[in-house]
Amino acid sequence: MPAHQDQYVGPRDLTRWTSPMGRFLVRCVRPLARWAGPHAALLLLIAIGGGVAAALTAASAEVYESVVEADGVAALDQPALDLAVSLREGWFDAFITGYTNIGGPIGMPILAASVMVLLAVHRRSWTPAILLPAAAFGSLLMTVAGKDAIGRLRPPMDLAVPPYESSPSFPSGHSLNAVVIAGIVAYLLVLRQQRKRTRALTVTLAVVFAVTMGLSRVYLGHHWLTDVLVAWTLGVAWLAVVITAHRLFLTFRLHRTATRGVTT
Repeated sequence: MPAHQDQYVGPRDLTRWTSPMGRFLVRCVRPLARWAGPHAALLLLIAIGGGVAAALTAASAEVYESVVEADGVAALDQPALDLAVSLREGWFDAFITGYTNIGGPIGMPILAASVMVLLAVHRRSWTPAILLPAAAFGSLLMTVAGKDAIGRLRPPMDLAVPPYESSPSFPSGHSLNAVVIAGIVAYLLVLRQQRKRTRALTVTLAVVFAVTMGLSRVYLGHHWLTDVLVAWTLGVAWLAVVITAHRLFLTFRLHRTATRGVTT
């Protein structure tokens, strides 16, 4: 498909970098794009970004652990869990358990793969098949790095709703993955949506999905609230990396197309 099909979100041209930092980034990456080509540069940028994100996650986990030990944001955890326990009802517990399974290690890959195929076929483009797996893999790296770095225990089992989970609590993988996958899907959709109201609805639904998925983990007693809050922050940061890499890809692909048009 022509490069211009993904160039705009409404009136905004994604290949125009108005900030000094954005222009600096373009200048730094341009030699790589010329040498390897836009597609290879996109994959390489995401791979490098994923490695950096995983390292920063492990580093931020150490800061987080210090805050928890000082009873800083962790002061939110027990009150949030107590509130969740007070709100539980048998039928609602079953509903939330079913919902949270959508964001689990089985439900989320199935959902992401299905959406990826539908978007790739509908758009007649390889972009979803590149961005979605790359974003998901980076999210997984960040989750593993955080869990290995901290090894935080989950809330007490007697305050959790079965089935119980035994992996480390920080960060919440469900919450991080929900932000990243919902965010990338929303991004791919708004690239082709012409109406402002439709784009607003798409972004709202993505935010609602990510927020409710994270809160479901607290409600069920499977994660502390701070596990979810940090996961949301990490997910937004990684989402920004992937979207920025794609914007750079669009910029250099359009530049290459324009250059070829001039030479021919």
